[in-house]
Amino acid sequence: MSARAERSHRDRGEPFDAAQPAPVEAPARPLRTRAHNRQPQLLEAAARVFRQKGYAITTMRDIAAATGMTAGAIYYHYPSKGELLLAVYAEGVARVSAAVQAALQPIGTPWEKLERAMTAHLQMMVGQAPDDAPFAGVFVQVQPHDFPPEHHEALIELRNGYEATFRALLDALPLKPGTDRRLLRLQLIGALNHVPQWYRPNGPRTPQAIARVMTRHLQAGLEP
Repeated sequence: MSARAERSHRDRGEPFDAAQPAPVEAPARPLRTRAHNRQPQLLEAAARVFRQKGYAITTMRDIAAATGMTAGAIYYHYPSKGELLLAVYAEGVARVSAAVQAALQPIGTPWEKLERAMTAHLQMMVGQAPDDAPFAGVFVQVQPHDFPPEHHEALIELRNGYEATFRALLDALPLKPGTDRRLLRLQLIGALNHVPQWYRPNGPRTPQAIARVMTRHLQAGLEP
């Protein structure tokens, strides 16, 4: 116990016990920081608006109307529309990446792992996880030229980080000599990202069935 605590006990006429733990003093009041308690709602609303209207014609007023916040409150969290879009895009990458990584956990052959990754990607793209659909939609719809120039590098870094998973999956496949794996990756991801354009929830093929057929086509044409 500190000398200060000992004097406090003696001043109050209380017995002093050196073994008694010193009272915990209240922590200092924390400095004010930007409150992000509405950030999840803000990002979700922004994702929905960006997905519906596109980045170019979306205004902060549109997003404010979707959130019930003022445009000034949104600027308090994100100084520009470009920074808000980047935050939404990053969240989309994180959510799709998490789904794909979860699908890759079970042991399997390289072809089986590719099929599972493709299935998870498609499930996110076609909206089978409703809470994630707006973010996944922005992830697949937004291209580098949609971003302000100052955010191009950040977007490309996020996109490349996600595609690294498919790069590793394709590198692990037993393919014919001379196969251009980089071109194959670009073709594959392009084909996957186009599926939402023609996919119908009540159609004859599920995301898993689509991924299985695409995998079998690759295997039939490229396996030695």
